[in-house]
Parts: sequence; structure tokens; C-alpha cells
Amino acid sequence: MEKEPAVPLKTVSHVDLNRYMGVWYEIARYPNSFQKGCAGSRATYALRDDGKVSVLNECYAGSLGGKLRSAKGKAWVVDKEINAELKVSFFWPFAGDYWIIDLADDYSYVVVGHPKRKYLWVLSRNKIMEDDTYAGILERLGEVHRYDTSKLIKTIQN
Repeated sequence: MEKEPAVPLKTVSHVDLNRYMGVWYEIARYPNSFQKGCAGSRATYALRDDGKVSVLNECYAGSLGGKLRSAKGKAWVVDKEINAELKVSFFWPFAGDYWIIDLADDYSYVVVGHPKRKYLWVLSRNKIMEDDTYAGILERLGEVHRYDTSKLIKTIQN
């Protein structure tokens, strides 16, 4: 069994789910098996009538000219007071933790982590992120959230 990190991961204080919905482009991620070889990754979120969130993850296999791959899933809020801790499932009954740990005031970028720091995504409403914005995110990831930012791989976007 994995032990919890010495410093517990903290989420943002509140997420407005309506503002969070829509398309997010992946700027960087921790390597993971389910996104191996992905380029041009993006996620689209939409509120469902039952209060859950539909999730559509897409990427191009191998390169931006590759075949479009997609995975549909659903997410639900764990803590409805803050809306920053979600569970995401692509294959029932398996669900993973999806914690919003950094979020721009204008919802232009978000950083999604995992309580054991196994996963990490930097997402943006635009395919390109300003260098100073990305540098600030990296600084907070290291100093505040204790993530090893050297493991991040930048995502190729067109």
C-alpha cells in the first residue's frame, strides 16, 4: 500500500462548476499509461442533468497528424462545499481522484492533481500558455504542493 505524502495535497478553496465546464487544452502532464503517445490532448466537460459531469478526453495518436483517440467518462463532486475534489470514472467501477489544486481567477488555467501525487495535469483554455504563467505554476507546484516538476512533460499542441 502506498503511503501518503508527508505534506497533504491542498485543493483550491472553491470551484464554480458552471465556469469550469467547456474545453481545456493540456499544456503539460505527468507521464501515465493511458496517455502514452498522445499529442494535442484536450478535455471537454459538461454538466449533466443528474448533477454529474460528462468527460470527453481526446488526443491524437503519436503526433498531431495521428488518429484521434477519445475516452468518454463521468465525474462527480466529492465535497459539494468547495467542488474542488472530484472522482472521475471511465470504466465502472473504477474511479480516480481529480483534485483541482490551482485555478486562475478568470478560469484561464487549472492544475489538476492526485492526493498521492501520482498524476498531474496543467490545463489551459488556450493551446498555448504564456511562459511567465507556466513558470508561476511550476513554482507553486514545487513550493506549495511538493510536486516533482522535473517529471512534467510538455504536450504538443497545434
